[in-house]
Amino acid sequence: MAQKQGSAGSGGLFAGSGIGEMTARQWYVLIVLSLVYAINIADRYVISTVMESIKIDLHVTDSQLAMLTGTALAVFYVLAGIPISALADRYSRRNIISAALVIWSALTVFTGLTRSFWPMFWTRVGVGVGESGGTPPSTSMLADWFRPHQRTFALTFWALGASLGAWIGADVAGRVADAYGWRAAFFAMGVPGLVMGILIFLTIREPQRGALDGNDSTTALAAVERAQVKVPVMAALRTILSQPATMHLMTGSAVTALWGWGLMWWTPTFLQRTYHMTAGEAGAILGPMYLIAGILATVGTGLLMATRFMTDPKRVLWLMAIVVGVVTVPSFFIYWTDNLAVAKICLWILVPAMYFYIGPCFGLLNNMVPPQLRAMASAVTLLLANIANLVIAPQFVGFVSDHVAGPGGADAASLRIALLLLAPTGFWATYHYIAATRKIDEEVARVRNAKF
Repeated sequence: MAQKQGSAGSGGLFAGSGIGEMTARQWYVLIVLSLVYAINIADRYVISTVMESIKIDLHVTDSQLAMLTGTALAVFYVLAGIPISALADRYSRRNIISAALVIWSALTVFTGLTRSFWPMFWTRVGVGVGESGGTPPSTSMLADWFRPHQRTFALTFWALGASLGAWIGADVAGRVADAYGWRAAFFAMGVPGLVMGILIFLTIREPQRGALDGNDSTTALAAVERAQVKVPVMAALRTILSQPATMHLMTGSAVTALWGWGLMWWTPTFLQRTYHMTAGEAGAILGPMYLIAGILATVGTGLLMATRFMTDPKRVLWLMAIVVGVVTVPSFFIYWTDNLAVAKICLWILVPAMYFYIGPCFGLLNNMVPPQLRAMASAVTLLLANIANLVIAPQFVGFVSDHVAGPGGADAASLRIALLLLAPTGFWATYHYIAATRKIDEEVARVRNAKF
């Protein structure tokens, strides 16, 4: 085993990445879990595409739209995210993913059947199981399907699901909505997940925790033994929260989500109001950006992460800091300009920046905590991100838009001001990535000697 790893690291652009060592089974698991992530994002994002149609049909305000878009999704995760991740650190992650996928897909279908605000709100609350029952178990399971030197690449490849799902939720859902109505878009997004949930249960096995953490049979056995120890939830949380670099990484990724995804939740509505578009026309603009720019950014980041140069975690953090900081500038001009061509150019710059950080973030995170804490660390990261980009960002934009518009009701001008106030938060995320560089080496080294 050690000899095989050594040969992989003997030279070449991707020396030490482990890409050439990956088996067909590893690729299958990676692709399937990426598709689960895509379904998760599509089922969450479809409502953003058809918000303006829902506003007109159900007679709701921008603040209420924000509740449907973000707050509803976050309610379930805030209440159940940590408990479900604790189960994922103890029981079959495969079974949790399969069940969660079936549940949130069914509730996506039910969303299209609702006729008023509150029933729709509660169906969207249930769709939030996608974050708690999908992402933490997936990232934890992938960490046990791949060796440490393969994980950053694997988690970056897995992150392709985000761009694929956003394209489906924007472009495909928009076209369905234009052709058959906004309710049909929810049906089209929900049904495939029901099939995929069964496929996962039948074709993917649960890997042994920690089995691939060692470089030889002795250290691998020790890693497995440590991974079998059941850590109490509060002890796990204290361990994660006590690590400064880990907390800065998680906070930085949460603020990046607040910035990038917070802006993009409202961008389809902004385009429809400002440039008098239909949902399908706005989706046709944004969909290719998610698909092409998102995938290119994710794949490019994955290949970069697989090089010897990026094996230093500090360099990964600096890359994340620089990209987010630089792209914050054009993100502001998307909502400042009245020129659609300029807005499109800036969106083509913003969209890939929203995706490139996901894989490196989870790849670093899984190397900064022991195996039996990985689902919990992922859950805490997602809790922070969901509060930021599902609760704070949409509600902030909706509230400011309604407040600025006054009794006349929210419009393009009021929404523009709200989004301009949110755009500079990218600089805040940059600070946290830089701050994480101070202690990251120490925390990565500590995992090898974990006493749990």
